[in-house]
Amino acid sequence: MMEYILGIDIGTGSTKAVAVDLNHYAVDSSQHFYPTMTPQSGYSEQDPELIWQAFQQCIEELVSKFKCNPLAISLSSAMHSLIAVDQEGRAMAPMMTWADSRSGDVADRLLSEPAGLELYRETGTPVHSMSPLCKVIWFRENHSEFFKGVYKFISIKEYIWHRIFQVFEIDQSIASCTGFLRTGQLSWSEKALHAAGISAGQLSSLVPTGYIRKDFYQQHSLSFLENGTPFVIGASDGCLANLGSGAIAPGTAALTIGTSGALRVASEKAVVNEEAMTFSYHLDEQIFINGGAVNNGGVALKWHLRNMFQKMDLDSHDYDQALAAAKDLGPGSEGLIFLPYLQGERAPIWDSKSCGNFFGIRLTHQPHHFTRSLLEGICFALNDVLESLDASGQPVDVLNVSGGFVSSPVWLQLMADITGKKLMVTTAADASAMGAAFLAMKALQIKPDYPVPDGKDRVIIEPDQDNHQKYKIYFSLYKKLYQQLKGVMHELYDLQN
Repeated sequence: MMEYILGIDIGTGSTKAVAVDLNHYAVDSSQHFYPTMTPQSGYSEQDPELIWQAFQQCIEELVSKFKCNPLAISLSSAMHSLIAVDQEGRAMAPMMTWADSRSGDVADRLLSEPAGLELYRETGTPVHSMSPLCKVIWFRENHSEFFKGVYKFISIKEYIWHRIFQVFEIDQSIASCTGFLRTGQLSWSEKALHAAGISAGQLSSLVPTGYIRKDFYQQHSLSFLENGTPFVIGASDGCLANLGSGAIAPGTAALTIGTSGALRVASEKAVVNEEAMTFSYHLDEQIFINGGAVNNGGVALKWHLRNMFQKMDLDSHDYDQALAAAKDLGPGSEGLIFLPYLQGERAPIWDSKSCGNFFGIRLTHQPHHFTRSLLEGICFALNDVLESLDASGQPVDVLNVSGGFVSSPVWLQLMADITGKKLMVTTAADASAMGAAFLAMKALQIKPDYPVPDGKDRVIIEPDQDNHQKYKIYFSLYKKLYQQLKGVMHELYDLQN
């Protein structure tokens, strides 16, 4: 009988379970998808019941395949989701994802006041529409009667945890992404609670990321599991991606590009940067994950291929073909620069009114120029975050990369050339799910400390230093272009809204 741990990542687009053996290798996986609803501009909603069903299906498939129970099930989850629930844990409205921007005006107002920066310093969570703090304020100001009837405001992980155990509990990692937690103190912030107009009782009880429960609620619908199977509450997907990719040592960052993108470094202390408003979240009581997220990763490439090439049903061949055509162009796409702010932007500019822009278009430019420029723009955005970390005293030498973009050698080389950093590419399964499994190994005392991947499945990408020097010039133009167009972007946004 094989011994394994299930790491489960509850993502924005899908839930993925990865079976990890005790030698730290992924041996199998299961993934189930669900839709995101955008009924109006600024809305990004999901049905938490569909996510719960996907969660169950992922576990059942792997347990059935192995014909034995896992040693434990450990949870990773996307950050910044918000669900208003009643006393029974039932959702009173659709879940708001991190991308829901209805509370953008709330965030802008807070940032225009001294209280906004005070909240950022105390919580380590950027003041932005992604933050559950801003979402709760939006509910209070726009749906006051509904707001009064809410029993608790919770995340998708808390929703699933409640379905299994009938208790409202939140791990310190997800809690540190809400805008309500005093970072480093592991207690709810009175300032944030006052700003939102709620009490600490309307949030879940705080527990460590290694917290374990076994007492299933009898109606949990996980009858295919043996009674008493340990569940480890785990942490957030971003923090666990660092753990799963082996990026918890100084000088090594985790870089992920999926639908969006993020760059994160581990530290023994919380680090805030008021200008770039980088985040500082808990992995556990001793380790902080500091970094920044961008809104526009793979979603920008998907938009481009659908509209430039009229490919609505995209498959891997479509991506490979488009990226191969852009491979042989030199740095700068022959004078074409792309600002990738198709959904506004988070770190380090924090501008929900920004928009995408191809600049420098000439008659000589063809579709493959736009493809390469788009990839360069996404890499520039993440390089902007990298520079912010360096300015905060967190220098990076190596980038451990994960996410959908690792399947593209062209994109990987661009990232190395633009950042000037060595990339360590893992071919292993989902880094966040792997990180959840590693965390469980420590929590269950299977391992004395967090396991470190042995690197056997790593591919190293070295930067081309000549290209890097050229990209420094284009990167400076990229940053200058946003500053010069910012005012026009805002005028255009206001006209449309």
